[in-house]
Amino acid sequence: MNGLSMLDRKLVRDLGRLWAQALAVALVMACGVMTLILALGATRALDETRTAFYDRTRFGDIFASATRAPNSLKSSILAIDGVSAAATRIVNPVLIDITGMPEPATGMLISIPDHGEPAVNRLYLRSGRLPEPRRSDEAAVIEAFADAHWFRPGDRFDVLINGRKRTLTITGITLSPEHVYAIGPGDMVPDQRRYGVIHMRRGALEGAYDMAGAFNQVSLTLSRNADARHVMARLDALLESHGGTGSYDRTDHPSDAFLDAELVQLRAMAQVIPPIFLFISAFLVNMILTRLIALEREQIGLLKAVGYSNGAIAWHYAKMTLLISLVGVIIGAVAGTRLGRGMASLYGEFFSFPFLVFSREPDLYVISALVTFLAALAGAARAIAGAVRLPPAVAMRPPAPTGYRSVFGGSGGGFGLPVSQLTVMALRHLVRWPMRTALTTLGTALPVALLITSLFAFDSIDQMIETVWFRADRQDATLTFASERSQDAIRAVAGLPGVIAAEPFRAAAATLRNGHRSRRVQIIANDTRTDIGRVLDLDFAPVSLPPEGILLSERLASHLGLRTGDLVEVELSSGARRQALVPLVGVTNSYVGLNAHMSRAALNRLAGEGVRISGARIMVDEARLGALYAAVKQTPAIASVALQGVSREKFRATIEENIGISVTIYVSLALIITIGVIYNSARIQLSERARELASLRVFGFTNREVSGVLLTELGVMVVLAQPLGWLIGRGFSELVAKGFESDLFRIPLVINAHTYALSSLVVLGAALVSALIVRRRIDHLDLIRVLKTRD
Repeated sequence: MNGLSMLDRKLVRDLGRLWAQALAVALVMACGVMTLILALGATRALDETRTAFYDRTRFGDIFASATRAPNSLKSSILAIDGVSAAATRIVNPVLIDITGMPEPATGMLISIPDHGEPAVNRLYLRSGRLPEPRRSDEAAVIEAFADAHWFRPGDRFDVLINGRKRTLTITGITLSPEHVYAIGPGDMVPDQRRYGVIHMRRGALEGAYDMAGAFNQVSLTLSRNADARHVMARLDALLESHGGTGSYDRTDHPSDAFLDAELVQLRAMAQVIPPIFLFISAFLVNMILTRLIALEREQIGLLKAVGYSNGAIAWHYAKMTLLISLVGVIIGAVAGTRLGRGMASLYGEFFSFPFLVFSREPDLYVISALVTFLAALAGAARAIAGAVRLPPAVAMRPPAPTGYRSVFGGSGGGFGLPVSQLTVMALRHLVRWPMRTALTTLGTALPVALLITSLFAFDSIDQMIETVWFRADRQDATLTFASERSQDAIRAVAGLPGVIAAEPFRAAAATLRNGHRSRRVQIIANDTRTDIGRVLDLDFAPVSLPPEGILLSERLASHLGLRTGDLVEVELSSGARRQALVPLVGVTNSYVGLNAHMSRAALNRLAGEGVRISGARIMVDEARLGALYAAVKQTPAIASVALQGVSREKFRATIEENIGISVTIYVSLALIITIGVIYNSARIQLSERARELASLRVFGFTNREVSGVLLTELGVMVVLAQPLGWLIGRGFSELVAKGFESDLFRIPLVINAHTYALSSLVVLGAALVSALIVRRRIDHLDLIRVLKTRD
């Protein structure tokens, strides 16, 4: 202390005296720093890891499929201006039979060159080796599928390849840039047990699928500054006569699209959550410094009188603000880094990267610190300016007594209310300082809003599950055929063991256009009237498919700039690639994907290929599920099975696990905010009114009655904060829901009454704890010392 200046020694004493309030403010600041580091660090971790992994494995930029194209076409593809590398391969869906697992798993069989590595989409070998050339019984599987079944190199499993069951020996465990987020047909989240990606040598698959000298899928990488649209147009022209279904770029690749959606969510969190804490921090700093400067008027006057400049005094209080902020930054940085590591580990369960390291680059912490310092100084600016403007002569005089006046008239202290004089004192003080009352109420409302913003996800997910699985897709399972079949196939499906009802559907890839706007989608065609798979209107009521025209989901119609009655250009991606102008006859509601629906008759006419079906939705007798699974495993025509019940429970469990972690964090943050706001507000009011409360004790009022004055003020503000918090929470929730929207899915804004109630109960409990702490200080007031203090 001897080496410090006089103002610095005063600063140390002030912080020692206000340590509890300063710590409360620092903890709120720490919450802001933590959430900012968490969101920005996780965003960087995902983005940088994705970029590094894609570069290392040469992930494709353009992808396309065909029915059967000759390998000789590869040279023409490589000749397209802008193409730097191309890899052709054979890809087919398969059913996987795992010992001890009754339901069939679905897989994707992908060929790799007989010698060397593919030029595009290289595998990352985690253990073992790749299959030997020409070995038709060897395969490498992706790590997520292997881990789910405890597979290791040397283990075996059965697959149904082109109608024949084969036993494959695992030679290696791999990662693939195409399947960082490996999601199976009909699923909304990865189910590692039921979906696997299998790589085999090309020679083994050529014979199995009669694809010697041919391919059905190609991936390209582009040179720098290449025109992707030009490349896709030329590629489509080359593949058109070979059953090409239209090319697409990386943004439409399912795995990368899910990664992008997660990055969008993290950025939304960074934009919504940290500002809440920074605003409250600024408010608390202003509240503390305003009161501290009011208590130190005479000291400020003396300092100015003995020669300290306005700048020195301003810097003195700014240093106090910065020191409190520094404590918050340190705590927030440590907590944010620890939680960031946990989040990176959590992401590792969903995204199959060889590594995922939470970003700890210095600029991340510098940005967080600067934002926090600026927010704190902004909150302190008004109080510091008041200290600077205070003339020495005025500062050395006690402040003028607070002036009160009648507000509502009447004899009850100006309120005309049937309450005690002590209650009138509390209410009068609230009215006398409206700005402080409003800001404290707002500060208490924000943790309510924060809790609603985190808890509403439970209500929204329940609504999604109800809508997707019980109103729209009500089937027990969806069977997808290896290729389109005639109408007779639905009778064969209906004859499978345990099938109670079956409805056919046809799926066709298409490009929809309206002027310069276009989207690649899957048109799903059902019978005009269906009971299992239903289409819902904007009010979530089932609608019958019109005999002509097309229905588009609300988001897809918005993307294309279409309204009911407009014509949309439809170009099918397979077969004769027919085009037609089709009227938009209605807009539907959907939480998943960009959906287009037609009647089967209308799509069949558009395709010009007769009556065809792609699969069937079935209702199943649960008592005969085992028999159905066994029959499906023996049916070559079935390429994949989506089990609705399993998908639903996997989705619910995954989302609830993620939300549960978030809710734990946000409840903790809300408690910190509430205690910080209420405790600081109560301590400041206690310091302002200590003489008044001590005088009441001398006049004979009990501890309970005296503390009731202060607790009444706090209680009124906390109660007023609840409806305000509900309103703000709904607004924040709407921002979060909008921020999470993507073409893959959207979250409905649903907030049930129990969510509002639970959020309020948590904040009320934290406020009660804070009030009781201050009540204890009131009970132990030193009456003689307080009454001797100059006001």
